[in-house]
Amino acid sequence: MSESLMRTVMVRDLDRFAEISGDDNPIHVCDDFAATTKFGQRIAHGMFTASLISALLGTRLPGPGAVYLSQTIQFLAPVKIGDVVAAYVEVVELVPERRRARLFCEARVDGKPVLEGEAWVAVPSRTRR
Repeated sequence: MSESLMRTVMVRDLDRFAEISGDDNPIHVCDDFAATTKFGQRIAHGMFTASLISALLGTRLPGPGAVYLSQTIQFLAPVKIGDVVAAYVEVVELVPERRRARLFCEARVDGKPVLEGEAWVAVPSRTRR
């Protein structure tokens, strides 16, 4: 079982994410500062990219009622404004007696991995769905 979604990173996304999270590191929110970094421009918060995984887990697989228990993440490359991020999750282990699932998680830009890891979720019972 797997699910995916795609999202284009927009300036407004980074500004809103900075406001909501309180992470106003200038590499994410200031064009002038970001231009002086090795990236040459603003980059998305790593957790913004990771939040796409959260969106998949909570809305598609396992979906509504799932409870995020843990996540391991490796950030492999920067995500820039205008990038189209393809987030993907795949069930790699089920523990039915505990209603748990382990999922491989990945995000790619132009086919190249920018994030990977795994998540454990508590799976809702079918009667609550």
